[in-house]
Amino acid sequence: MRYISSFIGSCFLKVVFFITVGVAVSMAFLFLYEYLLRSPYIRLEKVVFKGIDYELKDELMKRANLDFNLSLLAINLRDVKSNLESHPWVRDVEVEKRFPHTLVIKVEKEEPWAIVAAGKLYYMDRGGHIFKEVTDSDNLDFPVLTGIPLSGQGMEDRLREAVNVLHVFEKEEDPWSLENLSEVHIEENGEVSLYFLFLPAVIQSRVEDLPEKMGDLRRLVEHLNNSGRIHMVKSINLNYREGAAVAFRKS
Repeated sequence: MRYISSFIGSCFLKVVFFITVGVAVSMAFLFLYEYLLRSPYIRLEKVVFKGIDYELKDELMKRANLDFNLSLLAINLRDVKSNLESHPWVRDVEVEKRFPHTLVIKVEKEEPWAIVAAGKLYYMDRGGHIFKEVTDSDNLDFPVLTGIPLSGQGMEDRLREAVNVLHVFEKEEDPWSLENLSEVHIEENGEVSLYFLFLPAVIQSRVEDLPEKMGDLRRLVEHLNNSGRIHMVKSINLNYREGAAVAFRKS
């Protein structure tokens, strides 16, 4: 009986010992972790932005919501990335810790390619994504897209068609370049109406046919220019298998 009691007592002491050691180790790790979170040896001291200008840098610095009292270990990169990508001018962000004191933030900025007019004006990027409402201080020197709803499947389809049209004229030289393209009106049936700064007429075509019709269009407008009748043209319809139909204004 004494042997059993002694054995139980010995086991109990071992359990207490291991629990005590476990608690002590856990407390030590917790203390070390808390120390590292605020350690001056790896404290956040410098933030380096790449890919943006000073004005946007100041805005993103505020939006990043960084605590310079913390160490780099305490910085949650996912939270920083999420905060910065919520800015309308930011497409993508990469955040990197460079010990002992620096956080490097690489920013890919949104680049407007066209303006969507749908009640209000919105910037659209090269991928056909609307990313920002246009303000008074924003640049308006982009082709304007009309006929595009703000929601529904029709929106995605027409934005895709608009991107295809812009790609066609991106490859063209003056006067058919994007810089001279004033408005692109997308119809529900896949047709498009084009307005150029140098041309007094509207050009009508199916989006899918436009690339192969450009040669005919260039030759036709050149002929109308040479004949002195370009100012009389009301519309040029390219939706014909052979050639195009030209409508003239009444004199």
